[in-house]
Amino acid sequence: MDLEVRHLRALCAIADTGSLHRAARQLGVSQPSLSTQLKRIEQELGGPLFLRERTGCRPTPLGLVLLGRARPLVAEMQALVAEARAAATDADGPQLRIGSTASRALAGWLRRLRTRQREPVLQMDVSANALLRMLAGGRLDVAFVHEVEGSPLRVPDGLVLRVLVEREPQFVSLPADHPAAAYPEVRLSDLAGDRWMIDPTVDGEWDAVHRMLRAAGLRPRVLHGDYHTAASLVATGEVVTVCQPTCQVRPEMAVRRIQGDPLGVRLYLAARTEGELDLVFPELWEAYAEVAREAPGYWEWLDLVGV
Repeated sequence: MDLEVRHLRALCAIADTGSLHRAARQLGVSQPSLSTQLKRIEQELGGPLFLRERTGCRPTPLGLVLLGRARPLVAEMQALVAEARAAATDADGPQLRIGSTASRALAGWLRRLRTRQREPVLQMDVSANALLRMLAGGRLDVAFVHEVEGSPLRVPDGLVLRVLVEREPQFVSLPADHPAAAYPEVRLSDLAGDRWMIDPTVDGEWDAVHRMLRAAGLRPRVLHGDYHTAASLVATGEVVTVCQPTCQVRPEMAVRRIQGDPLGVRLYLAARTEGELDLVFPELWEAYAEVAREAPGYWEWLDLVGV
């Protein structure tokens, strides 16, 4: 059996939902069918990809390796299909092409843009520098990106940047039953005995988190994984991870501010002209403020610093 995109999409759904039942419902297939498909994939690859437990499914080390490579492929295929459909149905010329790193503000931003112009085409990428190169090369019209402290973006000539948030503090996501989750603010020393998960494909994140941990005198075990996998493992008590302060919380996890705000990112909107920024920046700020209000700990922080 050759692996296909549909197989990778199924594996991502199982990891994201943490359950064969929920994944099957999301994919629109029966649970027995999905279970059979998973067994065939595991037989093809030579090992189990998920541990089946009473509380759900958890990726094995082999599963984590595969998911780390599968997610970008699935995302790229989704982007390809979306762009092809847009090109086929758009009779009025090219659409607004938006690039973005991960953000909960995206949904509200796109919704607001649709009220006054054509359907935007979205290109997601974990690498802000890759999106800026696409923008400079004419493949995007605007890009919403973040710059991790200590790792300046490599901005190509001819681009203009506008700051959305000067410094967004990064919070920590931890299991809901973790002792440190009982407090609104977490000390890094309270997480000394935990495993951490970092996405090494995000520009600057690996170095920044390591600097933060070393400065706190910590040398924890660090695992590699994308943010979807990290969220699943946080929910099952396997790891803790840094996250955006607007991160959507699950019942099994908690999001807390880190004492002293030792890690931050700057949020930018980039384009080739100021006029292009003017066309979409107000809607982006409104969308960002909307999700910030839904995160009480972060909204209070913003009010405290006068943002």
